[in-house]
Amino acid sequence: MPRGRYALLDPHDHTPFAHEHFQCAPGPSGWRYVSQVTTPEGDHRGSVDLALDELGRPLRLELHAGGWQVRGAALDGVTWVRTDPTGTRATEGNVRAHAFTGTSPAFLVATARLLRLTPSAAATRVRLVDFTEPVLAPLTVDQSWALTERQAHTTDNGPLIVDAYQVTALDTGERHTVHLAGDVVVAAPGVELDDLRSPPSDFPA
Repeated sequence: MPRGRYALLDPHDHTPFAHEHFQCAPGPSGWRYVSQVTTPEGDHRGSVDLALDELGRPLRLELHAGGWQVRGAALDGVTWVRTDPTGTRATEGNVRAHAFTGTSPAFLVATARLLRLTPSAAATRVRLVDFTEPVLAPLTVDQSWALTERQAHTTDNGPLIVDAYQVTALDTGERHTVHLAGDVVVAAPGVELDDLRSPPSDFPA
């Protein structure tokens, strides 16, 4: 069960604006990721609880940030309920999308698991609902994912397979690369793996 810490970086000056303390593991019904997000000073900032089924679809999502809360799941596309900071009212949303995304590195692993790409496969288009911080506002985005490289790195625990994905935002054409080792993000824009206390888990075939 991987446990560790990601540094989340400001996209402009690359300074850390948060740390995400996480643990994750595959199980008989899929994969689960839980984390607590803190400021660089150590104050509580939010949390993530994401569970996928064996096909990579979101069984359950619960996000907290800025006093806001989102609960969601795959239902007629994806469906969610977003609650305001006072808790006095809630709004429900539904979009014909494949899954969710957001600031947490968990969503990069989840999207890769959902698509199950191979290095020889063509790029695949995916529609996601992005919960943007600081108020978890929902935004529907279209992306293209392609698995461009797979490398084996020698470690004390045996070979570590790292996959490189090219991710393209279809509205702007902006491209970036995401490196994943099993269910851990090794490197991605705005994400640094600061600490990993156990090896990544491999998803079952």
